[in-house]
Amino acid sequence: MSFTAPNQVQYLDLNTMDCESKGFILIFHEDFLLKHSLATTISSYGFFSYAVNEALHLSEDEENDLLEILNKIDKECSHIDKYTQEIILSHIETLLQYSNRFYERQFITRKNNNHHLLVKFEKFLNDYFDKESSEKGLLTVHQIAEAMNLSPNYLSDLLRFHTGQNTQQHIHEKLISKAKEKLSTTDLSISEIAYELGFEHSQSFSTLFKKKTSLSPLEFRQSFN
Repeated sequence: MSFTAPNQVQYLDLNTMDCESKGFILIFHEDFLLKHSLATTISSYGFFSYAVNEALHLSEDEENDLLEILNKIDKECSHIDKYTQEIILSHIETLLQYSNRFYERQFITRKNNNHHLLVKFEKFLNDYFDKESSEKGLLTVHQIAEAMNLSPNYLSDLLRFHTGQNTQQHIHEKLISKAKEKLSTTDLSISEIAYELGFEHSQSFSTLFKKKTSLSPLEFRQSFN
C-alpha cells in the first residue's frame, strides 16, 4: 500500500507487472477536504511524503479491514446527496487512522531489518564525524537519508520509534559529543573546532552548543580544565 500527495508522481510499468495483478486506487482532490478537519490533520500522516519503495506492507486481516472501508466509500459514491461528502471524508479519516496503526506495527514486525538500518545509521554518523575534510560541511538529514536510500521523513519516524529521537536530534547529539571531545582533548580554537564540525560561522556553533549544554564552548573548556 502506498500513498501519493499532490504533485508527486507514481507510475506503473506494465511490462514488468503480473498480468493477474489487481488492486484499488482511491483518488480525491485536495479541495474535497476543505471545511473538514482532515484539511489540516492530513499533513500529520508522514507516509504521504515517503518514497514509493517504502510502501506499507499489510497482513491479510489488515488488508480486509481496509477493503471494507474502500467498499463503503465506493458504495457511498453511487448515490450523491448532502451527506455524501461528510460520510466519505469520515471513511477516509478512518482509513488513514488504520494505516497509522499498521504503519507503527510495521516498525515492530520488521525489527530485524530496522536493526540493520539503525546500525547503518550509527556507522554513517561515526564515519562522517571521524572524517577529516576541509569541505565536509554541516551534516544534514537529507544527506543521511539519501545515503541510506530512505526518505527523510521515513528515517526520522524510524529513529523516533526505536530511539525516541528524530534524525536531526541524533545529528546534534553526535555533533555536541564530538565538540566536547575536541574541546577537552585538543588546543584547537573555538573557530577551528566549529570549522572541523562543518560550521561556516563559529557563532552558529557556539549558539547550538550553549543551547544543548547550557554552557558556551569556552565555558565548557574552562570548567573541564
